[in-house]
Amino acid sequence: MKNNILAGLTVGIVALPLSMALAIATGVPPQLGLYTAIIAGIIAALFGSSKINISGPTAAFVVILIPIVQEFGVSGLLICGLLSGIILILIGVLKLGTLIELIPYPVTVGFTSGIAVVIATFQIKDFFGLTIENFNGHYLEKIYLIFSSFHTFRTQELVVGLFTLFLLILWQKTKSKIPSALIALSFSTIIVAFINIYIPHIQIATIASTFQYQIGELQGNGIPPIALQFELPWKYLNTQEINLDLLYKLLPHSIAIAILGALESLLCAVISDGMTGNKTDPNKELIGQGITNLIVPFFGGIPATAAIARTVVNIKSGATSILSSIIHSLFILVSILFLAPYLSYLPMASLSALLFIVAWNMSEVKHFVNILKIAPKNDIYVLLTCFILTVLLDMQIAVAVGIGLASILFIKRTIDLYSIELVNTKLSIHPDIPEDISIYDINGPMFFGAAQNALKTLLNTKENTSVVILNMQNVTMIDMTAMVALKSIVNTFESKNKKLIFSGLNKRIIKKLIKANFEFDNINLKKFDNLEDSINYSKSII
Repeated sequence: MKNNILAGLTVGIVALPLSMALAIATGVPPQLGLYTAIIAGIIAALFGSSKINISGPTAAFVVILIPIVQEFGVSGLLICGLLSGIILILIGVLKLGTLIELIPYPVTVGFTSGIAVVIATFQIKDFFGLTIENFNGHYLEKIYLIFSSFHTFRTQELVVGLFTLFLLILWQKTKSKIPSALIALSFSTIIVAFINIYIPHIQIATIASTFQYQIGELQGNGIPPIALQFELPWKYLNTQEINLDLLYKLLPHSIAIAILGALESLLCAVISDGMTGNKTDPNKELIGQGITNLIVPFFGGIPATAAIARTVVNIKSGATSILSSIIHSLFILVSILFLAPYLSYLPMASLSALLFIVAWNMSEVKHFVNILKIAPKNDIYVLLTCFILTVLLDMQIAVAVGIGLASILFIKRTIDLYSIELVNTKLSIHPDIPEDISIYDINGPMFFGAAQNALKTLLNTKENTSVVILNMQNVTMIDMTAMVALKSIVNTFESKNKKLIFSGLNKRIIKKLIKANFEFDNINLKKFDNLEDSINYSKSII
């Protein structure tokens, strides 16, 4: 128990500033990130499959949430989180978690590297203290705003950012068990608070100077020092705004959040299982994440998923049960209640420095470069497509295109496993096969990608061929398209008075063909269990 409590406190220290930084990066007040970490840490631990995964706001979500906040506001974001929770539960209940795990490596690397680039780029504003009134728009528009506003950069913000970045990097190299974020942000916060109080003409931007809150009659700057409050996700929308049209607009965003959340959670589970030897049930884990995202919006929290970095810290700190995740949540809750005024002194430039480190850690530069060096061309094209779409367009588009490319890649590689070959001269069991008998060896699955190839090959058989034998002993499956193609071949051969013989079909495929009205008692269509019987029969009817 002691190890789990200490691990929970350690993770809580890491998650506290990071949750605020991620909420700010998303475009919402910092306390929403804290609320997310509190609820997600408890609910996901109780209902998920993993005992040591830590859930909360993650960097992976930043890119996909920014356009939602810009277009629909905080209420739109909370509703999206609610819908994504429902979708995640459905994925888990339908046992589709294993399918999510099958998304190719180049797709996930392309996503994460693209997300890292976007996060790092958007931190330039606060890191340099740039004055940008309306920091909205797509990636290229924001790049233009950043460069066109560089004349407004403030030296003091840059110095604070560099100082924090230096401490974060330096402390990580010491291999100390004390989190680098605690050391770097504590020092920078104390120094900035002293400067802002005693040298007021400098004034470095902090959470308190950037964010204001009003909850009932309570209002102020920074983070509200109150516990979680239940509220409806659509609280800030007018009654006229809540309609099916709004749900139709939010649904694609919700699907993208659900898919990305599933990917992040299952990837985290794979990593944690590898470190601990545990075995996470992917479907139960997704149901747990779905319940989490179903509840979080009712407390003002943004979408959550299992966080890889915090989970690794949890494991290395000796965690063995869900107690550590619950302690981490309670630590954040207590910090809000008693330390909110002090947390509000956190410099914006320091939080940007922290997100620079997060972006670098998730960028997977080594893996990205390695794929470019050694992967097949198709994998490289998929990688670059996912990366470019994530950065330049929209994460929602990138998710859809990435999964589409993954499916096409899978289909192409499956087609490559299929082959159809004329083997008359290669058979040692019957070297004296007559010329008017053609034997084709078919290998691999017969589905829509391979059916047309079989159709073309068989329709181009020699005119003097009277019997065609299809050796299908190595055919593992057959779909409707392939059955239609085979039916077309049967009809064509029958019109030309040619005989077609199926050899070596497994029982499952035979049942499918009979159900599809293949009449094997027809004089022009027969089936045999093995190739030798098929050849002997063919010789007997010539």
